[in-house]
Amino acid sequence: QADLVESGGGSVQAGGSLTVSCAVSGHTYDGYCMAWFRQVPGKDRERIATFKSMSGETYYSDSLKVRFTTSQDSAKTNMTIHMNNLKPEDTAVYYCAATGRRATWYCHEDEFDYWGRGTQVTISS
Repeated sequence: QADLVESGGGSVQAGGSLTVSCAVSGHTYDGYCMAWFRQVPGKDRERIATFKSMSGETYYSDSLKVRFTTSQDSAKTNMTIHMNNLKPEDTAVYYCAATGRRATWYCHEDEFDYWGRGTQVTISS
């Protein structure tokens, strides 16, 4: 049973940068995906980036890949997302997530069994 806990959210002015971390424990699965999502109340959850252990590659949302970068350690104990040139529309709750059972290549959202509790990121204009 894995546990994920985000930290580092907060408030910054537009144009600023922020890093959010995710502490991961108890994740012992192979063939996994780890991802960052965000959600604005009343809107659908948006996937930011997905790391696939099957390829060792990270796949980004086209609309965010210029400003956002993610990383994870090989021990699967920590994930981070670095966000640059932040805009008011980036205001959301940010979540880290991981699959449990062996994931498919596509890492569908419903394959993510473990979620952090989320951390609020607020960007002021």
